[in-house]
Amino acid sequence: MANYSNIFVKEGISYIEYRDLIVSLFKEGKATGDDSSEEMLHYTRLNIQRMERLDKTAVLSETLLASVQALKNRYHFLVITEGWCGDAAQIVPLFDKMTAAFPEKIDLRFVLRDAHLELMDAHLTGGARAIPVLLILNEAGELVARWGPRPAVAQQLLNGWKTEYADKHIRSEKLHLWYARDKTKTTQQEIEKLIATLEED
Repeated sequence: MANYSNIFVKEGISYIEYRDLIVSLFKEGKATGDDSSEEMLHYTRLNIQRMERLDKTAVLSETLLASVQALKNRYHFLVITEGWCGDAAQIVPLFDKMTAAFPEKIDLRFVLRDAHLELMDAHLTGGARAIPVLLILNEAGELVARWGPRPAVAQQLLNGWKTEYADKHIRSEKLHLWYARDKTKTTQQEIEKLIATLEED
């Protein structure tokens, strides 16, 4: 079983470090992970822009903020991600905003999927290494909740598009159009529900 606490403390990086890593690698013509193909660099470029936009424009709902504020204990958010992952770019800025709002409630760290395959393979989605994955740990370092890689509604839509469109680029365009129209609302609602379960009796 994964030593979540050890990974969090010794290998996790902050959101700022994660963002800086993606940008610095991109400037060197590299993506995170082992694949720095033109396609991955293209996705990375888009994701840098997406995260910059969400860092500036995303606003957490009052209900999500209230759910975090109501937590009695402190939690560690360990996120498995990669800079080239479009879903991650649409989601992880929200985790940073939650942490910034309540640093006494949440400690946030990121690890790269391809550098932590043993951890990733313990949290597959339908047998796939789909990211991002949010692992919520208690102060003892025990896993208490998991979420990812995308909101359930988006997953259902994507499943339908996979049968309708063979071209993955078309599916990606449709998915990111959904994210743009949703404006993080559905993601926030799901995270809020997850937070609410953490301290249920």
